Amino acid sequence: MKLSPLDLTALIVFLVVWLAYEPLLKVVARGKGAITTDMTVIRVAWMKNMAGRENRFMDGQLLGHALNSASFFASSNLILIAGAAGVLFGGESTFRSASSLIAIQTSSRLLFEGQIALVLVALARGLLDFIWAIRQMNYCIAAVGAAPDTEDEAFKAAYGEAAARLLNPALSAFNAGVRGYYFALAAAAWLFGPVAFMLATLGAVSLLLWRQRRSKAAGAISDLRKLLQGG
Repeated sequence: MKLSPLDLTALIVFLVVWLAYEPLLKVVARGKGAITTDMTVIRVAWMKNMAGRENRFMDGQLLGHALNSASFFASSNLILIAGAAGVLFGGESTFRSASSLIAIQTSSRLLFEGQIALVLVALARGLLDFIWAIRQMNYCIAAVGAAPDTEDEAFKAAYGEAAARLLNPALSAFNAGVRGYYFALAAAAWLFGPVAFMLATLGAVSLLLWRQRRSKAAGAISDLRKLLQGG
């Protein structure tokens, strides 16, 4: 498959942005913070409170809700993967049907299959994140169920910290899976040409960063973190 210089540039931009997003977010989050970093503090506070509660029914319900959400997204992801795979392996008839559409810009069947394969890879990576999130959430549920009743405040704090070290990676993996949809949509824009592909990629990462730092939710979560940390 021979790519034009513009297609190659757009592909490189996508791969760099996609793979470098998390390190970039950590750099951006320094100082003023972001939703992902602020939520780590909030979850630690949650798990510490959980360890000190006599009745942990609410904590189990909240974790169960998070687990159901991850399962829903994973199931939806599988459906999308099946659809993309059907197009990818649809053969010449699928390529002819797609290339007959005015909006789709693809010069060859190999390029078309490469474009669909990129969407499929983005979705597959998101699915793996969802699966890992589900596994870790199950570990968290076990940790909540195993929390002993004790008056030892130091033990409660240590138990809450340890449980948070399970919960934070679990929900971080869930967030990574959700981000997979953004990048899969950006990858799908390649079907409309390299310029659309590049703009969609930059638009996706800009939207993600804006929501992390500048959205109303980010402001509220930052205030909650400050309150939990005593200002």
